Amino acid sequence: MAKYFLLALCLVATLGCSDLDDDLTAINIRVRNVSDLTYDLVQVGDMDKIHENVAADSFTEYLEYEVAYRYAYIRIESGTETYVLQPIDFVGETPLPIGLYTYELDVNEEGEILLDFVID
Repeated sequence: MAKYFLLALCLVATLGCSDLDDDLTAINIRVRNVSDLTYDLVQVGDMDKIHENVAADSFTEYLEYEVAYRYAYIRIESGTETYVLQPIDFVGETPLPIGLYTYELDVNEEGEILLDFVID
């Protein structure tokens, strides 16, 4: 009897588990703050895509995007400072496929945003 219970438990655990990206219907981007600053606000692309209160070395939740690229317009507010990364164009870039992505963001001593794109 115990064998059947164990077998049923394994079957339920196997079928009940799914990856985070199994049910995706859009591009999902989150931010990781790799700087020593706390980001009060991070805008990635559109005005309605805002990540708030991103502590140093932490991640935000994913936000869904209809269209996104390996890089984007980024505005970071930290205290009284504002930092902006403004791409010039997207020539040669193709939109990202549906999936999970992380923009790892740092701010250097010159106040420039450094973006490292990661596929999750």
